[in-house]
Amino acid sequence: MARYIGPVCRLCRREAMKLFLKGERCYTEKCAIEKRNFPPGQHGKTRKAKLAGYGLQLREKQKVKRIYGVLEDQFRGYFEEAERTRGITGVTLLQLLERRLDNVVYRLGLATSRPQARQLVRHGHFFINGRKVDIPSYTVKQGDVVTVLARSQKNPTIEHAMEEVKGRGIPEWLSFDPAGLTGRIVSIPTREQINLPVQEQLIVELYSK
Repeated sequence: MARYIGPVCRLCRREAMKLFLKGERCYTEKCAIEKRNFPPGQHGKTRKAKLAGYGLQLREKQKVKRIYGVLEDQFRGYFEEAERTRGITGVTLLQLLERRLDNVVYRLGLATSRPQARQLVRHGHFFINGRKVDIPSYTVKQGDVVTVLARSQKNPTIEHAMEEVKGRGIPEWLSFDPAGLTGRIVSIPTREQINLPVQEQLIVELYSK
């Protein structure tokens, strides 16, 4: 599966907000937004473009794509699936992205960032309902149980992540048993439970043109 492999701090600077792509570093003074809060590039400091219409819609789409680490073709696929699903298209789109396995691993506190969670999934550290799954884009369902493999429970990366994110909290639509390193999908997340500063309706307007 294709993924972005370039410098990630410039993505945060382009969107003028923290996308938390470098895990714990994003919470320190070393974060690029803390030191250089202007768009990347030669003219980043001086260019002050006023966005309207298409520009605003494009920035919202790029922001969501970069938060979840999804490229254009896959993101459009999620949008088309959301369109076919009964409900509010923008909210359904965010729900589909939240239910990606790599995002669930991140939300459970087993990784410090979504890119790290993606790598852990690809390396085969997780069971879903007793079956090994190594596909980061796997969509979990209500009632699914995500478990760290027995041989991976002492993995230094996972142990370090759990220590680092203790105060971050777990969304209400998930539950987690730290003793057994087991998470459960309690429900499908509501829009209120998806704590992202995005305007998903702008994405719907962009793709609906």
